[in-house]
Amino acid sequence: MSYSIHSTLQEILSDERAKAVLEKHMPGASSHPDLPMAMQLTLQQISYYPEAVEAGLSQDKLLAIDAELKALG
Repeated sequence: MSYSIHSTLQEILSDERAKAVLEKHMPGASSHPDLPMAMQLTLQQISYYPEAVEAGLSQDKLLAIDAELKALG
């Protein structure tokens, strides 16, 4: 399966390689207390929430995550 910022959080977290990419850029993201509420959202959708921006999910970081996820093939 190929991943991108248009993949749901559930899809990303189901693959250890994709999960590692997310954790590299957003340490603690896979254990965040609000995680269950976001599982069906894409990273792109999550990036619009003020809480995500406050946590450091900038557009530049989102693009970096996207590139690494796509590179997983």
